[in-house]
Amino acid sequence: MKEIFSRRSNRKFTGEPVSDAHLEKLLRAAMNAPSACNEQPWEFVVIKDRDIMKQIRTYQRFSAPLDTADLAIVVCGDTKRQQFDGFWVQDCSAATQNLLLEAEYLGLGAVWMGLHPIKRWTDKTKELLNLPDQVMPLGVIAVGHPAMRAEPVDRYQPDRVHFDKW
Repeated sequence: MKEIFSRRSNRKFTGEPVSDAHLEKLLRAAMNAPSACNEQPWEFVVIKDRDIMKQIRTYQRFSAPLDTADLAIVVCGDTKRQQFDGFWVQDCSAATQNLLLEAEYLGLGAVWMGLHPIKRWTDKTKELLNLPDQVMPLGVIAVGHPAMRAEPVDRYQPDRVHFDKW
């Protein structure tokens, strides 16, 4: 529960490198997410190339964290690996959340910047990363060592809980 409540979106990073061991732990956490019918449709593109990150900055307007992140991970869904159309979005979202929680656990910072369902962002990303036709980018996660830590926030809202019916 600690990581759930302390996880915050980090948008500024120190520039200190993320170790390969930590990167593998992030990806392992992501790949252990639940998925519909256990299809596991996810694919991950790890970006360390600053030029590629700069190109993402030209079209995804909320991607400023890439300026200081050590690396980025584009979470994608392979639509040929889903039994039910569209469930790749839920599966890859669960994988993304696992990755974000593992980053918090490891003392790293991360922020999820969406791509899907904005077609111009997904099309540009598919072209930039040379993704196969059936692979759809869900989002890009900036990862690094956080320049600062935000205080945990309890976002529980009991007025949004309904029992049996609305």
